[in-house]
Amino acid sequence: MTYCLAIKVNSGMVLASDSRTNAGMDHINTYSKMYAFDMPGARSFVLLSAGNLATTQAVINLIERDLEQDAPTSLNTVAHLFEAADYVGNLSCEVQRRHSGGSQRSGVNLETTFILGGQIEGQAQELLLIYPEGNYIAAPPSKPYLQIGEIKYGKPILDRVVRPETSLGDAARCALVSLDSTMRSNVSVGAPFELAIYEAGTLSLGHRMLLDVDDPLYIDIQQIWNKVLIDGINALPQFDWEAGLQAPSAGG
Repeated sequence: MTYCLAIKVNSGMVLASDSRTNAGMDHINTYSKMYAFDMPGARSFVLLSAGNLATTQAVINLIERDLEQDAPTSLNTVAHLFEAADYVGNLSCEVQRRHSGGSQRSGVNLETTFILGGQIEGQAQELLLIYPEGNYIAAPPSKPYLQIGEIKYGKPILDRVVRPETSLGDAARCALVSLDSTMRSNVSVGAPFELAIYEAGTLSLGHRMLLDVDDPLYIDIQQIWNKVLIDGINALPQFDWEAGLQAPSAGG
C-alpha cells in the first residue's frame, strides 16, 4: 500500500508521498513515488503514484521518452493541465492493455492511480486525480487537496486545517502530520517521506525534501504535534460525573 497527497493553496502547492512498497510483510522495499518534470520558465509538473509499481515505472519511462524525442504529444507540448492528465491517463491505459493477458493469468492487478500537480505559463496552477481507467477529476475549491492510497488516517487534519488561504508552510506541515498519522496507523505506509513545494507562478519546483524518521525537522514536528494533541484532550471540558470519581489509591 502507499499514501500520497497533494494540497493546493493560493500561494502554491504541496505534494507529499511515503516510499514503502510491499508484496507481503516479508518483502518490503523503498521506492520513490514522486516524479518531477520541470521546464523552468515555461511549465512545471509533479506526478505522485499509487498502485502497481511496474505500471508506474513504465508510464514514467514513456513520459521521459516522449520528452527526450520531442514527440508530438508530451508534457512539453500539451496546452492545458487537463490535456496533460489525458496524456498520462492514456499512457497508463496503454501499459495496462499491453500486459493484460499475463496479469489475468497471474491475478496481478496492474492498476495505478496518479495525482498530477502543475502549472503552465499563463494559466492557473491545478491538481488532478487520474484514475486507472484514464479519466480524471480536479481538486475542488471547497476541498483543495487530493489523496491516493491509504487515505483515511491522514484525512482529518486536512479537512480541519486546509483552506485556499492556508499558507504554503502550514500546508507543508499539515502534509507531514497527515503522513505521520497514516504511518502510525498502517504498517504498509512508511518513511522516508518525500515533500515537494511549488510556489504559484514560478514555473519551477522550488523545494524538494526527503525526510526519514530520524530527521530533526520530522522529529520536532512529530513530538510537538503529539504534545498538542495530548494538551488539547486535557483542556477539553469535563463531564459532570467526573467530579465524583475517586482518585485511584496508592496501592492500585
